[in-house]
Amino acid sequence: MPNSIDDYYQSLLSTAAQLPFIHSSDISLDKRTAQTGLIRGNLYFADGSRLHFRELIELQTTVVRHMYSYHYQNADNSIIFRYDDTPHYPHLPNFPHHKHAGSQNIVITADAPTLEQVLQEIESAWPLPENR
Repeated sequence: MPNSIDDYYQSLLSTAAQLPFIHSSDISLDKRTAQTGLIRGNLYFADGSRLHFRELIELQTTVVRHMYSYHYQNADNSIIFRYDDTPHYPHLPNFPHHKHAGSQNIVITADAPTLEQVLQEIESAWPLPENR
């Protein structure tokens, strides 16, 4: 586990820099304390799609995300999926965690993913030679 919010932020920057399917990135940290911060970013992919994300992180004995959103859209700005914890679907079993899937805005129950899990989902959907 990271020792500080700066360490957590650096790990996200490192992840974005190392993945070959990420064309460019813009990630910022609004540091609140040594253990707390709001991280926002955009990851741009070679096909023009992008992932906009934000996480309000507090490091305790584990990484606690008080708020998150991972919004993946194609080059035409149509949603592919979005994970978030906005509390507007109380009937779902994992409330407030859920996933919006596709342009029809289908909402399904989902566990709260990490950024790394979201990137794995994006990568697995890509027809890249590395995935074959």
